[in-house]
Amino acid sequence: MKKTLALIAASLGLAGGVADAQTAPAKPAPAAAPAPSPSYGRLITLAEAKTVAAAAEAEAAKNGWTMTIVITEPNGAVVLIHKMDGTQYASTDIARGKAETASGFRRPTAAFQDAVKAGTLNAIFAGALAIDGGELLLVDGKIVGAIGVSGGTPAQDGVVARLAAGALK
Repeated sequence: MKKTLALIAASLGLAGGVADAQTAPAKPAPAAAPAPSPSYGRLITLAEAKTVAAAAEAEAAKNGWTMTIVITEPNGAVVLIHKMDGTQYASTDIARGKAETASGFRRPTAAFQDAVKAGTLNAIFAGALAIDGGELLLVDGKIVGAIGVSGGTPAQDGVVARLAAGALK
């Protein structure tokens, strides 16, 4: 009987030791606050919009992609629509939506795509188009417009939009 009680006590001691050895998972570090969005500036000019669209078309053509390129003012008003030959018809509305999302929410559409992939759907319920290919057009750190590109894969659209956005100095 004493042996049985000793075994039970030892078992309980070991079980307690295992439980004591387990620790609560460490709390994740708080997420860093996102960088502040740039503020709105003046309106993009038609000449600037043509420069951005030309850079986008050149990159798309270099890669053999047909795309629609939409340039908007910061408020989403269209300045230029450029549809390359052979681009699917739906791309015009999609490109416009990407440009409007980027300018309206003051961030690239890739941010919303990444958020949806991570499980956050809030932005799409607010009207954001969560597909890569919408970028802000900045002059002196201020938003003067946005570009939306559609016709390829989201990754291809994003490559073209980012390169074209860099053409505006």
